[in-house]
Amino acid sequence: MLTQGEADALLAMEKRFADLSPVLLEPGMDVTRELIGADRRERFQFDVWRGTIQLSKLRLQTRARKIVVLARLDIDGSPHTNPDGQRFDGTHLHLYRKGYETRWAYPVDAATFSNLSNRVRTFDDFCRFCNILDLPPVQEGLL
Repeated sequence: MLTQGEADALLAMEKRFADLSPVLLEPGMDVTRELIGADRRERFQFDVWRGTIQLSKLRLQTRARKIVVLARLDIDGSPHTNPDGQRFDGTHLHLYRKGYETRWAYPVDAATFSNLSNRVRTFDDFCRFCNILDLPPVQEGLL
């Protein structure tokens, strides 16, 4: 488990993709790419998942130390209820919170995520939110 300060610092740290080969956002994809932190000692994972039945579903996630989810964006995800009872239907953002990991969700800020129906734009916005630089080319699948 991380302290809140450690998690915040890891999310804020500049990161880069280890592999800059194109990312194809196609239905049914479940891909993990390695990220390298600015200090080059920290390694992160960037997970991309897209639904097969409900094609609008998309999950983007950044993890530190292999298992600690720092941020996860669920587009058209399953309903989520926070520990305090607040409920989110559809799209929401999870952020690491000490003692709760990612059990807390938050509404998505339209100023940060400008067009959630555009998956390529959302990929770029999420990377910026997680301070990931030098992005690989991203294309949307045919469906």
